[in-house]
Amino acid sequence: MASADARLAGIASSIRVIPDFPKPGIMFQDITTLLLDPKAFRDTIDLFVERYKDQGITVVAGVEARGFIFGPPIALAIGAKFVPLRKPKKLPGEVISEEYSLEYGTDKIEMHVGAVQANDRALVVDDLIATGGTLCAAVKLIERVGAKVFECACVIELPELKGRDKLGDRPVFVLVEADA
Repeated sequence: MASADARLAGIASSIRVIPDFPKPGIMFQDITTLLLDPKAFRDTIDLFVERYKDQGITVVAGVEARGFIFGPPIALAIGAKFVPLRKPKKLPGEVISEEYSLEYGTDKIEMHVGAVQANDRALVVDDLIATGGTLCAAVKLIERVGAKVFECACVIELPELKGRDKLGDRPVFVLVEADA
């Protein structure tokens, strides 16, 4: 446990906080500095792999865009397929989509039809859970095709924004908690 704690401390300290980005009052959690630190990046992937390697996960679904950074190495290490969940009109084939609310308006995420099957056991990966809207839409999209979402995994959580509340009883695993 002490080694996990040391790794978590290293991960947390590698994440840069940028005040007032992209707008005043936002404390942006910048994971690009984590990616510049090979040890912190490896530790991030290793902690997720250690948690999920023997859980029977058949698909890792990464939420655009930063879920594409963390999802594929996790999927490879646990022997699962990787499915990108994309913004509208980014996937070339037939898609299904799920709409979700933003602060002002709505957005959608999409995945290819047939990428996830009813018998799949899925892990949804993103870099951060804030209000939970995007993660909730990702879960609904996967559940709509009959697959089971085992858990959602994020590097960072902003707990004061209560994103977990949108996910109901679906489990969420995070490495680092930060202030919004």
